[in-house]
Amino acid sequence: MTNHEKAKLIEPWINPAERVTVDFNDVTGLNAEVFGCTENVVYLLFQETFPHMKEQITIPLRAVQVEEDDTHYTRDPDAPLQWRLRLRVNQNRPEGI
Repeated sequence: MTNHEKAKLIEPWINPAERVTVDFNDVTGLNAEVFGCTENVVYLLFQETFPHMKEQITIPLRAVQVEEDDTHYTRDPDAPLQWRLRLRVNQNRPEGI
């Protein structure tokens, strides 16, 4: 899959009300909010243990596989029900998450 195709699949998930599942090589099942995407990188926000603190991470699309997470549904009750997006990142999670 090309970066352009990945970006087209990720763009509909740029929504503060929705979450995606992110799997790194060393940790899986993290919840993140997508707040931006270009044809080169995806910008994610991870919820920290402290309320109202979020960690911003930029991940190159060349290291990402885009899949469907068939264990979670979308959160918005007004939107059509669909499986959540899963991003598999071919690297260890960055420090600080």
